[in-house]
Amino acid sequence: MIRSEILKEIAPILREQLVVCNIGIPSQELHAIDDQPSNFYMLGTMGLASSIGLGLALAQPKPVVVIDGDGSVLTNLGTLPTIANNVADNYVLLIIDNGSYGSTGDQPTYAGMKTSLTAMARAAGCENVVECRAEETGAVLQAALDGGKMTVIVSKCESGNAKMPVITMDPVVIRDRFMKAVAS
Repeated sequence: MIRSEILKEIAPILREQLVVCNIGIPSQELHAIDDQPSNFYMLGTMGLASSIGLGLALAQPKPVVVIDGDGSVLTNLGTLPTIANNVADNYVLLIIDNGSYGSTGDQPTYAGMKTSLTAMARAAGCENVVECRAEETGAVLQAALDGGKMTVIVSKCESGNAKMPVITMDPVVIRDRFMKAVAS
C-alpha cells in the first residue's frame, strides 16, 4: 500500500477535521482524492506542516490532523520535542513513513534504514505514539480522534507516488478558504 492509497482510505475521516498536508505530492494526492476547504495544502516550506498544524491546534479548539512524511519530519526534527512540550489534545500528527523523499524522486530516507521515527517521537516526550501498518491507518486515526489526546501516528507504507495533477489553485485562495473553514 502506498501513500495515495492511505489517503483514499482516510479521506472520509478527514472531512470533519482541519487538515494540514505535507508539501508537494502528498498535497497533490489529497487535493485530487478529496479536495475540501478545510484542507491546507503546503505548496512550499518542507518540514513545517507539523509545526503549522501544532500552532493551529493550540490557537483554536477544532481537531487538527497533520499529514506529514518521514522525510519532512527528518528535515525538522525540532518539531517532535516542540509537540511533546506543547500538548494540544486536538492535534494528531500522522507521519506517513514510506522510507523515501517521495516528492523529490524517492531517494531513501534514514527512516527507511535504521532510524525509527516512532522511537524518536517517544524519546522527544510524545506520550501517545502509535506505529501501524498502512492498512491499519484509518482505524488508528479514528481511534486517535475519538480518544481526544494528542497523538503521533507513524504509518509504515511502501514508497511510491500516484500520478496526480499539480494544484493550480492560487496559494491565497487556499489560505482564504482554509481560514473560513477554521472560523466556521
